[in-house]
Parts: sequence; C-alpha cells; structure tokens
Amino acid sequence: MSAARRFPLQLIGAFFALYVIWGSTYLVIRIGIESWPPLMMAGVRFLVAGILMYGFMRWRGAPAPTPVQWRSAAMIGFLLLACGNGGVTLAEHSGVASGVAALAVATVPLFTLLFGYFWGARNTRLEWAGIVLGLIGIGMLNLGSNLQASPLGAAMILFAAAAWAFGSVWSRHLPLPAGPMASAAEMLCAGVMLLLGSLLSGERMTQLPTAAGWGALLYLVFFGSIIAFSAYMYLLKNVRPAAATSYAYVNPAVAVMLGIAFAGETIGVEECAAMAVIISAVVLIGLPQWRKQKTD
Repeated sequence: MSAARRFPLQLIGAFFALYVIWGSTYLVIRIGIESWPPLMMAGVRFLVAGILMYGFMRWRGAPAPTPVQWRSAAMIGFLLLACGNGGVTLAEHSGVASGVAALAVATVPLFTLLFGYFWGARNTRLEWAGIVLGLIGIGMLNLGSNLQASPLGAAMILFAAAAWAFGSVWSRHLPLPAGPMASAAEMLCAGVMLLLGSLLSGERMTQLPTAAGWGALLYLVFFGSIIAFSAYMYLLKNVRPAAATSYAYVNPAVAVMLGIAFAGETIGVEECAAMAVIISAVVLIGLPQWRKQKTD
C-alpha cells in the first residue's frame, strides 16, 4: 500500500506546508531582518522552535536522542538550517529580493541529483538535461540586476541551496531520532550554531524589534520552523527525495507574488526568464521520478 493511501491527510498537509507556508517565509524573513540581525534572528528562531518541540515530544513520551543521534542531528541541522536557512537570511540581508532568493533555492533538486552520486545514484538522460537546463537558468538569474547588485548575496544563496540539498540526501543515510524528534534535535543544534555565529561575527541589537519584527519571528518559529520543517522531514522519510523537494515548483511563484504585493519588490525580465528556465529544469528532473512511481 502506498504512503499516499495510508497517510492521505498527513501527506496533503505536509505538501501544503511546504508549498504555501515555506513560500511565504521568504517575505517574512525580509520583514524580520529589518528589526533583527540576520544570524541572531535565525538562531533565536530555531532555538526557540527546537526547545518547544523537544519539550513537547518528551512530554508525549518520546525517548531522548542517543549520542549518535545527536551527532547526526547536529550535522544535518548544520547543513539544512545553519547553512541553508542561515545563508538565505544573510542573502536577503545583503539585498537579494525575497522572490529572487526563493527562485535561487529552486535549484535544490538539481543539487540533490548531483549529490545523489555520493550514494550510488545514477541519472537518466532526462535528468541530465534538467541539470544542464538548470545550470543555464542559474547563469541567467545571475545576469539579472538583483543578483548583480549583490554578488555576495548571489554566492550565499547558491551555497545555501547546495548545503540544503546535500543535507537532504545525507539525512536518509544517518541514524536520526524517530519522527518529529529529529526536527527538534536539528533545530536545537542549528539554533546554537547560528547564535554562536552571530556572537563571533559581532552582531548586536541596537534597538528593540518593532511589532512587525516580533510578529515575523513568531511566524518563523511556529509556521516556518515547527510546522513546515517538520513536514519536510516527514516527507523525506515517506516519499522520494524528488517529491519532497517538489516545493521548488511552487515556492518561487508564491514568494514573488507576496514580495510584489506586500514589499514593493520588482522582478526584471531576466529574473522572469530565469524562473521559466529553472522551473522547467526542475520539471524535467521530476518526470523520471514520477514515472517510476507510477510503474511501482
């Protein structure tokens, strides 16, 4: 029996969280960094979310992670959250538009296929075509005025996508805690790492956050972290990686629309063309995976 038949409501809810909630977090991050230093905000976000989820899971009777599981959670938390989400936050702080950031992160499925080679995966011709097309799209995206105005932001956002993809693939081969406890442990570890990075980089609060800044942090803690990240970890364990990363189809469109509507962002012709190319590449990459699923 397929996972979709056994857990229809969980799967529908998990995909909704990835597609819609995660798509909105790019705009919320932009709002938040107007009041918070970027690494500090990301660190507080994940530390608070991790503490809340860890306490809830222990109250529910879930066993505490073993030392080996803590080590695995620290490695995945570093890649997915400290490098992945932290990189996105720094990129937006350096001036990258939230919609463009989401579009760059849409390259995660490309990196996922490439990193799959470390564990013996072999790509089809269609998948290789998608990778090549995606690389062309990345080049087009970097020709746009948004990333050209922030070379450091461009580098950070692509590094974040690569780190997230590597961590997503590696997580399937590590002894992580069961269920949501894995998310809790990863967020706890990443929160400490990000706050340490904030301290070492000299970040300081110069004034109290605004109401919008506090609201952005709360949204990122409860919706962007506890709900959406847990949904992503759930999907990584219950569906193929290509399906779990299919949020890359939808997040850019959600982020672009929200950025234009609420933050006055503008997306140039180059970015629009790059969006079409990158999303086409992700579709090409996903086709063989969906075909395999239908024949299983």
